[in-house]
Amino acid sequence: MRLFVAVDLDEDIRARIARFMDGSCGFAPDARWVRPESLHVTLKFIGERQEEEFERIKNTLETVKAAAFDLNFRGCGYFPNARGARVFWIGVESDGSLDSLAALVDSSLARLGIPKEEHAFNAHLTLARSAGSRAARKDKEKSTGRTFQHLQEKLAALSVPEFGKTTAREFFLAASFRRGVQSTQSWRGLRSPSGTCNSNVTNDFDCRG
Repeated sequence: MRLFVAVDLDEDIRARIARFMDGSCGFAPDARWVRPESLHVTLKFIGERQEEEFERIKNTLETVKAAAFDLNFRGCGYFPNARGARVFWIGVESDGSLDSLAALVDSSLARLGIPKEEHAFNAHLTLARSAGSRAARKDKEKSTGRTFQHLQEKLAALSVPEFGKTTAREFFLAASFRRGVQSTQSWRGLRSPSGTCNSNVTNDFDCRG
């Protein structure tokens, strides 16, 4: 299973983004679009792990504390750039607290031997990716950039999209299970509506257990 740490979305914001995706996907039909129910803001991608490692990672994340903070979902863009776009994303804005939380998560997991991130954290919400293997994308960089060309042209004529603001108070450890070419996502172990991950948590941001 593949593990990652993420902040989930309010359902109102998820619904607005889903409507935006419905109106956008026809302009990039060859892209692989994320299912709206799977949308999340990734704090740390851990990667493939054995089942027995889940609880140890979960317990370590339960020690991470931070204050609640506001997030604003607005705008969109492309990785690595518009000319050679391979990923289409929505922007996620905060006062720096999201970046700080990602750094705390990264440092805590490093104590378990999980490699720290080599690149600076770049908050975003992935909506779609170019189809095809990494090797194929490398060999066909120019054609890959055209996956989102029509979408770019349409969005350039519109105002910057706004999807709403929310207050982030919790984060999650999630598992993704691959079944052939499909994957299913499960917010396992850290999403109980009752109880906190720390009995002595005094801040208003915590992971749930």
